Amino acid sequence: MNKNIERISEISTALRLAEIDIDALYAGKNDITPLSAIKLYLEEQLKLRIEKQNLLRRKRAELPYEKTLEQFDFGFQRSVTKETMLRLADMTWVEQAYNICFLGPPGIGKTHLAVALTVKALDMGYAAVFTTLEELIIDLKTEQIITKSSRRMKNIRKASLIVIDEVGFLPLSTQEANLFFSFISAMSEKTSVIITSNKGFDEWIDFMGDATITTAILDRLIHHCEIINMTGESYRLSHRKSITQ
Repeated sequence: MNKNIERISEISTALRLAEIDIDALYAGKNDITPLSAIKLYLEEQLKLRIEKQNLLRRKRAELPYEKTLEQFDFGFQRSVTKETMLRLADMTWVEQAYNICFLGPPGIGKTHLAVALTVKALDMGYAAVFTTLEELIIDLKTEQIITKSSRRMKNIRKASLIVIDEVGFLPLSTQEANLFFSFISAMSEKTSVIITSNKGFDEWIDFMGDATITTAILDRLIHHCEIINMTGESYRLSHRKSITQ
């Protein structure tokens, strides 16, 4: 029996299969049939492979943290409904390369909701990447000269869902605005994009600096897009904790 286990381990290694504790897998199953034994072994291999792929997707996603829709306080933030978010959580819009824009002031949960949808997408097997606009611009500017940026942009372009956080937080130069336009244009109707911004669309020209580029970017973003305008007080400020509390 031990020789059989060793041989199974050797074959698994040669086939690049996960290492499985055979004794533990078949413990208490002395009367198992050969076909059932093979089925159980392959099911365990599939389970381990799915877990490995899920972990790899999460690593590549570069999420700042993991949040779920269940953790979101819809009682505090009433400008977006739980029903709307649950409908978006079915991810059918990713298959159609639709976009989502969360607009509103800081601290009201835009990034939480964007991350929660990304977590759902990852759980369903989609490749997704999270970035801020500032990080994206740096990568676009340096991908030809810095290996890390090149690798990251390759990962971003292969994703089914891209989250671009903090759009409008910092002004863009003309070169940067053009880079952003080129990126959005390349992703348009091929990849779903989630945007979070503390600026309304009518304010985007203020940080883009060019009306033509701004219009061109918005034209591609909102052609197939769910726009969610959020209002209210900052959740972080309303629920802040001091050192002495």
